[in-house]
Amino acid sequence: MTLMQPFIEFGFMRRALVACFALAVSATPLGVFLSLRRMSLIGDALSHAVLPGAAIGYLISGLSLVAMGIGGLIAGLAVALLSGAVSRYTPLKEDASFAGFYLGSLALGVTLVSLRGSSVDLLHVLFGSLLAVDNAALLLVGGIAAFTLILLAIIYRPLVIDAFDGDFLRAQGKWSAPLVHGLFLMLVVLNLVAGFQVLGTLMSVGLMMLPAASARFWSRHLAVMLVVAIFMAMISALAGLMLSWHFSLPAGPAVVLSAAMLFFLSILAGPCGGILRRH
Repeated sequence: MTLMQPFIEFGFMRRALVACFALAVSATPLGVFLSLRRMSLIGDALSHAVLPGAAIGYLISGLSLVAMGIGGLIAGLAVALLSGAVSRYTPLKEDASFAGFYLGSLALGVTLVSLRGSSVDLLHVLFGSLLAVDNAALLLVGGIAAFTLILLAIIYRPLVIDAFDGDFLRAQGKWSAPLVHGLFLMLVVLNLVAGFQVLGTLMSVGLMMLPAASARFWSRHLAVMLVVAIFMAMISALAGLMLSWHFSLPAGPAVVLSAAMLFFLSILAGPCGGILRRH
C-alpha cells in the first residue's frame, strides 16, 4: 500500500501513469517492428527530428501542447520523407540519410529554443515534464494511442510480411510496400510526438525501443513479443514513477532507466539468447 500511495492520493501521479501506459500500448509495438526491420536507430533519429518543429511551435505559442505537437509532427514527417527521397535517388543509404537529417534537426531545434527560452524551457523540451501532464496532454496521447492501434491492426499483416519478406509482399500486389512503409513511419512519428509531450524529445524513444529490444530475449514468436514488450513498458512506467516519488528522481529519466534495467536483465537471464541461458 505504501508503494502505491502516491497514485491513490495524487492526481498528477495517476495522469503520469496513464500517459505512460497509453504510450506503452501504442509506441512499444512499433518499437518491436522497428527492431525486426533493423530500424532501431531510425526511431532515435526521428525523435530528434521532431525537435525543430516543436521549437517553432514553442517560439510562436510558448509551451502550447497543440502548437508544439503540430510542429513536431510536421518536422518529423518532413525528415522521414526527405530521408526516404535521398536514399532512393542518391547512393546514400537510408540510415546515413536519417543520421544526417537528425543531427541537423537536433542542432536547429536546440538553437531555436535557446533564442527565446531559458535553460529551464530547453530542459522541458528535451527531457519532458512527466509529472506536469495535464488533461489536454492526456487526451492527445490517448487519441494518438487509439489511432495507432486501429491503423496498426489494419496494416498488421502486410507490415509483418514486409518485415520478413518484402519481395513476397510486392508479389502479392494487394499492398504497396512503400505505402506500408510510409504509414508505419507516420505512426512512429505520431507516437514520438505523443512521447515528446510526456518524456521530451531525448527520452521519448526510450519507452518505444528498450522494452521492444528486451522482448526479443523472452520469445521468438511475434505475438508473444508484442505482449511482453507492452508488459515491460508498463512495469517500467510504474517502477520509474515509484522510484521518482520515493527517491526524488526526475520522473521521465527514471522511467527510461527502469526500462534500461529490464533490458540488461533480459540480456542476462532471457531464455532466448540470454547470457546465463547460453552458458
